[in-house]
Amino acid sequence: MRFIDLRSDTVTQPTPEMRRAMAEALVGDDVYQDDPTVNQLEQEAARILGKEAALYLSSGTQSNQAAVMSWTKRGDEIIVSDGCHIYEHEVGAVAVLSGANMRTLHFEGGLPQPALIESAVRAQDIHFPETALICVENALSNGKVVPVDIMRQVYEIGRKHNIPVHLDGARIFNAAVSLGVDVKELTQYADSVSCCLSKGLCAPIGTVLAGNRAFIERSRKNRKLLGGGMRQAGVIAAPALIALTQMPARLAEDHENARYMAEKLAAIPGVVCDPSQVEINMVFFSLNKPAEIRDNLQRAMREKGVKISPEDQGKFRFVTNNDVSRQDVDQAVAALAECLR
Repeated sequence: MRFIDLRSDTVTQPTPEMRRAMAEALVGDDVYQDDPTVNQLEQEAARILGKEAALYLSSGTQSNQAAVMSWTKRGDEIIVSDGCHIYEHEVGAVAVLSGANMRTLHFEGGLPQPALIESAVRAQDIHFPETALICVENALSNGKVVPVDIMRQVYEIGRKHNIPVHLDGARIFNAAVSLGVDVKELTQYADSVSCCLSKGLCAPIGTVLAGNRAFIERSRKNRKLLGGGMRQAGVIAAPALIALTQMPARLAEDHENARYMAEKLAAIPGVVCDPSQVEINMVFFSLNKPAEIRDNLQRAMREKGVKISPEDQGKFRFVTNNDVSRQDVDQAVAALAECLR
């Protein structure tokens, strides 16, 4: 049975072209930096993201943590949003791996507030940790996109206080497509950027981390420390290269399908969904239904061939991707309507 999978864009399958590229990839030992396919991926990533150098890592968490380790020393403090991935979904790794403190800020709606970030920068005082890093996301985990001007303002705060800015750009290409700008318009306002290739871009594995050469060399060593030194990694870098160079061009289709889905969902009695809030490929909605129906919805939808995530803090999230067609959207919405009846 084929399932329509709306849980995340991490579930995307590699394309036929990616599978062929895996079989035909030229490979070497990446720890020695002699895997030609990995080298090509890293060069292209640096060029596309507008940085001096790049590094291929196995996951977004590994990439973010290598970045934090490379920018900080033990006892330093990093400024993060209280809803960001580094704080919420990386198993407390900053404390374990970097020995750094996370100063969490709450941003209403998730969008960074530059003035609040600047107010959180520590003064020079014997009692205070040193503010060593500012971390931002784009797109946000709530599906919102951070405008270019806010990115610029946060970056200027970093420059003013001599603090680097790390951009968790797991879905940075979604953000760029939503804003109608080249990705460099966003990444120019970060000293380092992590970009997942295995979400909407459909690579089976991997994330690239980009920054200046000195930073990437530190990160390469930290990747090794984390157990991320790979050998004949060209077999996974080959589809990742296709993801990076070809797949951003089709993300607008996912965004259009998400907006279409939101409009269809909003028409179902009991569904509370605002299509105007859909900015990338994520649709959030709530249900005016008894807890029994909400708690059972994941199982009921699976029985109808649709995989969804359970309710989280009063919201459901459906995510469109390369493997979800417009027809799939119609089928999934119809299944939801039937379950709610």
